[in-house]
Amino acid sequence: MHEIVTPRPAATLILVRDGQAGLEVLLGEKTSKVNFAAGAFVFPGGALDSTDLGTNFVLSGTLTDDGANQILGVYDGALSYWIAAIRECFEEVGILFAKPADSLLFAQDEFVAFRSQKRDDLLREEIAFQEIVKEGNLVLEADQLHYFSRWITHAGSPRRYDTRFFIAQMPQDQVAQHDGGELVDHCWLTPSEALVLSGEGRLNLMFPTQKTLEKLQEFSSVDDALSYARSARPIVPMDPRLTIGSDGKKLLLPGDYAYAEAGKLDPEQRGTVSREIKPGVAVQLDKRVIRLTAPNPSVMTGPGTNTYILGDKFNGFLVVDPGPESQEHIELIRKVTSDEVKWVLCTHTHVDHSPGARLLSHYTGARVFGRISDYLERQDQTFSPHEQPADGEAIHFGDVSIDVIHTPGHASNHLCFLFAEARMLFTGDHIMQGSTVVINPPDGDMLDYFSSLNKLYDYQFDWIAPGHGFLMDNPHEAIDRLLVHRRKREGKVINALSVLGEGTIDNLTISVYDDVPPALHPLAKRSLLAHLIKLEQERKVRQDGDLWVNCPEISD
Repeated sequence: MHEIVTPRPAATLILVRDGQAGLEVLLGEKTSKVNFAAGAFVFPGGALDSTDLGTNFVLSGTLTDDGANQILGVYDGALSYWIAAIRECFEEVGILFAKPADSLLFAQDEFVAFRSQKRDDLLREEIAFQEIVKEGNLVLEADQLHYFSRWITHAGSPRRYDTRFFIAQMPQDQVAQHDGGELVDHCWLTPSEALVLSGEGRLNLMFPTQKTLEKLQEFSSVDDALSYARSARPIVPMDPRLTIGSDGKKLLLPGDYAYAEAGKLDPEQRGTVSREIKPGVAVQLDKRVIRLTAPNPSVMTGPGTNTYILGDKFNGFLVVDPGPESQEHIELIRKVTSDEVKWVLCTHTHVDHSPGARLLSHYTGARVFGRISDYLERQDQTFSPHEQPADGEAIHFGDVSIDVIHTPGHASNHLCFLFAEARMLFTGDHIMQGSTVVINPPDGDMLDYFSSLNKLYDYQFDWIAPGHGFLMDNPHEAIDRLLVHRRKREGKVINALSVLGEGTIDNLTISVYDDVPPALHPLAKRSLLAHLIKLEQERKVRQDGDLWVNCPEISD
């Protein structure tokens, strides 16, 4: 078994300045002789040292131990990261964020000479950084460094670092000089220039460096970049995960679709998990859960509809959402299960989820569970379940049980299924990856959708297995995002009517869905109607023929 290396704490300093073409950043070229990032262009930085303690140095500004801990979100010792960033920057490129405690101790030219001489001594290992600071009675200008990001080397690497990235403006009275040892060259480039050179194969960039430069492209000046760094914002640790795909191995970041699944299925980070969903390829998601995706990719279905196969050869198999009426897909399900399917569960009866139930039941004798919709338009007309399970009912097969949760909203008959053993919730189209769910009245109901999402807070599970896409982690955060999104969209409806006073579905769509490509507006109109019906139920709008009219809420 591959042993995962514990990452070493490290700090990096992004030095920026304003150039003629905009924001410029300092990059140093690593020697080919080092064991980590050989030949890559990087920001100055390195691992924390045992001497990088706040108690060993005097700092300028108002940054304290407690303040630093709060910024980095650690219990203790955060100041060490600021000090390490300053020390490494001085060692590698000769830039020192420090000043004499007593301005009378050095004249300006004397301090320049002191810096130069002591750096030479430092590189010859004749003196330690702490001793230089003490000898010069220096105050470290930690207040000039602003926390920017956090990167963790992926778990499969033999050398790993948990690196805090800081950003600071290049001091005007200093000139960068690479050390000639760890760094063999340096250059000032705009982020865009660096990325272009990287794309041409002329500049070797590590993944965190590349992604940081992509972020820095957003800023036109030093002030813009520092303002962003100083702003109150959550900093999510960037812990890349290695995956495979048609174009080879690639690192994914939090928020990428296959990121959570790669962490679950490949904890040792050998790069064995695909970042692409391929129809017909069985993926083992858990000890007794397999995903098999139907060959029906589209704008509405994404990579295709997911079929989940639960159980084993001893207890028999249960299939969640057998998918469309595809003989090819049904034959693959039969092959995976050796025709030992005993139960078929359908989340709802849209034509990409349930038609396969009839065929699968025909071949295997499986009992079909699901609900028939009161609205038959755009529904699977062939669906004829043996049982229509009630909300809260438990379906038992072998030593396994599945909890049924009625979740109307996307469809009136929509069910989610909780597999407690795997702490996994099969959500059909109630929660989808990468997109919001279309709510299409009358079968779709926005008020019910809000209620059903809130209902899921009462259940304990770690994984969402959606009808389309990869496994999703942090399920309650995913629910929160959906609720926030819908509330924001609803706010845009109210704001549009407040401005217009009244409007048709067509002209409201243009205002409310101005962030959605016009090609998708026909779909957006369905959800907009659902929002309007909900707001009408809440007495915030009213319908007048083809017009929807602003109607402020009436107090009881």
